[in-house]
Amino acid sequence: MEVSAMPTFFHAVVICLMLAIPCSVRADEAQSLQTIGTMGKGQRVLKGEQEAVLYEYTGAGCLTHFWFGGNFDGVENTRIRYYVDGEETPSIDMNLYMGHGVGFNNNDAPWATKHIGKIGKTNGFYNNYRIPFGKSIRVTAQRAADAADSPRMWWIIRGVENLRVMLGGVTLPETARLKLIRLENHEVAPMKEFVLCNVKGNGALYQVTIAAKATKGGARFNYLEACMRAYMGGSEQPVMLSSGLEDYFLGTYYFDTGKYHADIAGLTHIDAEKGEFSAYRFHDQDPVFFRNGLRLTCRNGETQHGTIDGPPHSKPPTARYTTYVWLYQW
Repeated sequence: MEVSAMPTFFHAVVICLMLAIPCSVRADEAQSLQTIGTMGKGQRVLKGEQEAVLYEYTGAGCLTHFWFGGNFDGVENTRIRYYVDGEETPSIDMNLYMGHGVGFNNNDAPWATKHIGKIGKTNGFYNNYRIPFGKSIRVTAQRAADAADSPRMWWIIRGVENLRVMLGGVTLPETARLKLIRLENHEVAPMKEFVLCNVKGNGALYQVTIAAKATKGGARFNYLEACMRAYMGGSEQPVMLSSGLEDYFLGTYYFDTGKYHADIAGLTHIDAEKGEFSAYRFHDQDPVFFRNGLRLTCRNGETQHGTIDGPPHSKPPTARYTTYVWLYQW
């Protein structure tokens, strides 16, 4: 029986599938990988104003998982900090709730995505953020001033030695580091553009969380008529990231279907009568890469067609924003 030298349709499909599968590490690189981590079980480490060390590691690697448990008064304002490569000021300093995409201390549960989730009533937060480091990593926690003193708490922290970070199928440089840039309780007048982050160098936007509330004047949710803009490399012409603020979080018509939790975006809190919401948006599948700097802005209200000048779409109120911008820099 003669065997054709031409590949069969089945063979072609197999070859195409093999070529389409992204690999995070080569076989030789996999030899250097090893899981690291720790846990705490019912420990009373949050004493007074002390910053408690939850985990320390010396060497190169990447944290891949964090889980926190603790049902005590004031748990929602616990601070979690990541000190990378011996830095004195942490690259990541987050409020427990906002750091997991939740504003206004919303206690809805359970919900879960591949990146973040909340399983318990006031605790059980987890994230799978990739936090790379080259020399060392130190993770700490600190109770809020008005929280219960010396409460029992639980935690799990895990990572992998020598693991590289991938974003959108692209392996990031070894020097890539995850940063958190916060803007807290920032009041913005109607039709004013404001800056969420302004960084130099090269990198990629990873995640954005916004918690906002109308404070005075105008219709409650008209401030959602706002476009997200990314100014890259010092350009005055932005890349438009949305056609409205709820659109950026993949919602429509002022979040008319209520709360949702998806891998790419979610609405974790909404109160239409108070004109407040919180939402998260991940860019791991559609990364926003930048060279020579990124200035990320939003606007309280918008013109009819999203231009800088022109008649307003509607009359927005003054609004107060807290924003978390996560990005990789190298």
